[in-house]
Amino acid sequence: MHDLARARYPIADTDSLPALQHASNNPIDPENSMTASRPAGVPWLTPYLTVRDARAATAFYTAAFGFDLRDSVQDDGVVMHVEMTYQGQLIVMFAPEGAFGSTAKTPRSAGAIAPQSFYVYVDDVDAVYARALAAGAKSLSEPQDQFWGDRFAQVEDLDGYRWALARHLP
Repeated sequence: MHDLARARYPIADTDSLPALQHASNNPIDPENSMTASRPAGVPWLTPYLTVRDARAATAFYTAAFGFDLRDSVQDDGVVMHVEMTYQGQLIVMFAPEGAFGSTAKTPRSAGAIAPQSFYVYVDDVDAVYARALAAGAKSLSEPQDQFWGDRFAQVEDLDGYRWALARHLP
């Protein structure tokens, strides 16, 4: 029995409570676009960032990490929404500060340190780290082999987001 179920339903058989059943029991057919809970080719979780300049962010993510532009929405020539892929998968979406009336700010604009880091596996940590620095990233940690089995480096992008670059060691 789930701990939450014990607290709320101390006598009930939790397997009979639909809200507590495992997500794999979801009857939605992912192949049927009329009932799919997400668009085809989109992961279950994709970071949606606020950036200061969508064109600059697109150029940075392309040069630094090798991300590819998947989609870009413009309003009177101003980029309002961007989707980027890596290794054929959607990896990040973003919009500029103020887009669609949003009051969200980048970590850099807010004068804050980003509390999260995006952990990305790459083919060559050293090369991607060097490209990121050349594209304007700030080094947070140089490439090193780590005790957990990854070669690892970390950079901060133009807007203050932290990106961990890793490759699993053989």
